[in-house]
Amino acid sequence: MPARRLPSWAWVTGLTAAALVLVAVLAVKADEGPEPTASASPKPSASAGVKPSASPGKSEQPAAVPDGSGTGRRIVYSLAQRRVWLVDASDAPRRTFKVWPGTVGPEPGNYTVGTRREAATGSDGVEIEHIVYFAVASGVNVAFSNAVDGSSPPPPASGTTTGGVRMKAADGNAVWKFGTAGTTVAVVK
Repeated sequence: MPARRLPSWAWVTGLTAAALVLVAVLAVKADEGPEPTASASPKPSASAGVKPSASPGKSEQPAAVPDGSGTGRRIVYSLAQRRVWLVDASDAPRRTFKVWPGTVGPEPGNYTVGTRREAATGSDGVEIEHIVYFAVASGVNVAFSNAVDGSSPPPPASGTTTGGVRMKAADGNAVWKFGTAGTTVAVVK
């Protein structure tokens, strides 16, 4: 017996029904929302603008900008906390992170970003970048910077004076972009 062909209206009806089923399945999937994954980011919170840099897996609350650090757009550097904040014109902290100070540091007070250098060799022999100079202490230039290779600074050799305030590469990049010439640096205890 020869194969029987379906009329063309049957093909159209079948394809239409299949398309409707597919659309319905996709609509249900879309209604469920995205599949959760390990890399899903948390919902933004009131402090979403502050970007602390912490090691993955560590739960670190962003530290509050220290009292007495001034107002307006500025970089705040706490000697005691070994921490820096990038604060915008509305006094909102945009980023905060830990730093590794050198052996010489500035006295508390207000300073201004002066010279900036893209790269150099630090007094400890480490290749550094994003160098933002803001003070002189005991005849030593004090500047924010990060190691090109991303390492934290080794302890300085005995008797070596260093004025570099080192940070992770991502933080150094943020300071470089934020700390243009003329930016205030408030150093607090």
